[in-house]
Amino acid sequence: AAINKQHEIQKLKQRNMKYLHLIRYQNLLMLAFMQLVFRYLFLAQSYVDLALTDFNFILLVLSTICIAGGGYVINNIMDQDTDEIAKPQNRVVGVSISETVAYNWYIGLTIVGVGIGFYLSNVIYKPTFASMFILVATLLYVYATNLKQIPFLGNVIVAFLLSVSIVIIALFDIFPATDLDNKIRMGEAFGILIDYAIFSFIINLIREIVKDIEDMDGDNSTGINTLPIALGIKKTKIIVGALTVIAILLLVYYIQVHLFELEYVLYYGLLCIVGPLVYFGVKLIQANTKKEFHLLSTLLKIVLFFGIISV
Repeated sequence: AAINKQHEIQKLKQRNMKYLHLIRYQNLLMLAFMQLVFRYLFLAQSYVDLALTDFNFILLVLSTICIAGGGYVINNIMDQDTDEIAKPQNRVVGVSISETVAYNWYIGLTIVGVGIGFYLSNVIYKPTFASMFILVATLLYVYATNLKQIPFLGNVIVAFLLSVSIVIIALFDIFPATDLDNKIRMGEAFGILIDYAIFSFIINLIREIVKDIEDMDGDNSTGINTLPIALGIKKTKIIVGALTVIAILLLVYYIQVHLFELEYVLYYGLLCIVGPLVYFGVKLIQANTKKEFHLLSTLLKIVLFFGIISV
């Protein structure tokens, strides 16, 4: 009986893990972590008025996670042939989960995410804001089915959608609570969130291009025309290098203008954000193998993490 129970528990764990991999739970946890950090370790400590209650903010996080999770599911469905070549060990749809079940998950997650968005838009008396959730869900579907095959545009869309998860905090938690009395203070907090959204956009744009180089073999075999396939690895690395230099220059400028008098923040920014980006640029020049590009992609994820914590 004990052995049978262990087998049942093991089967349950395996069943749960395949669904967690379907929605790429690690990325969703990172997304939720980012939003919670901005709300509770920045906005709540900045003496600004907030429009959402704690419960409604958790709903905002849940909505973001559901829509993003739905995006990962539809992406996994459309990437079956590519993943079979490039990442066979990570393939879920068509192996442990049927395509029909995956579509059901996509529809369910998207409906829940957009539905919560409608509710929150009415809570803050901004019903038109619900269109943002519809726009994001639509872009994720169109990206997975069509835009991914357009060099660079697909990368821009993915980077943009992640930055929206920061902008949406400003729109739902700060903007509705802004009036004539707190306009300046709220404007400063709003601006800082936009700065972080721009930072996340640039870092994720670079990361998406690096991931395309990493997945080049699978994309090429299935006819997906990404930037490295269209231009070649050498020219794509030049573009990534140029974007990295731009990111470093913008960060150094931002630190000098806004953070220079904050000694510990200055050192943190240079050591944990600018330093790894410089290291990334150096390693990019030497990178040639799939493993090396995967490590570069992971490094950018670490840079993004430290960037979030910096707030």
